[in-house]
Amino acid sequence: MKRMNLAHKLILCMVLIAALALMAVGCSKTGETAETPAEAVSATPIGEGATTFDLTVTKADGSKTAYAVSTDETTVGAALLALELIAGDEGEFGLYVKTVDGETHVYEDDGKYWAFYVNGEYAVTGVDMTDIEAGASYELRAE
Repeated sequence: MKRMNLAHKLILCMVLIAALALMAVGCSKTGETAETPAEAVSATPIGEGATTFDLTVTKADGSKTAYAVSTDETTVGAALLALELIAGDEGEFGLYVKTVDGETHVYEDDGKYWAFYVNGEYAVTGVDMTDIEAGASYELRAE
């Protein structure tokens, strides 16, 4: 009888552990974020020109502003500089963007910088060296 009770207790313990593990996995939100997709943010049209592209600016407080940028420039950086939406310093690796939409971040001063994304992926080229592509979406995020 004692062996039976011990066996039942072990089985019950294993079932409870399995149930807790399943609950923990079910409650995790891997891959989900609280961020609003860029498409859901109403875009403000700015600029003039034959080419239009989407730009989302995510500030340090998490607020987002979406722009539908119209331009005749060929690079994202040139378009945003011409519209005075960005400012920065020329450096050895191109334009070091310090100010976006009136908010300034300098990594050496505040530990934040403006990250540049193309179609949701961290860009492999700087904003001033990225050609405007039809259908592409761009984002500058304070990180």
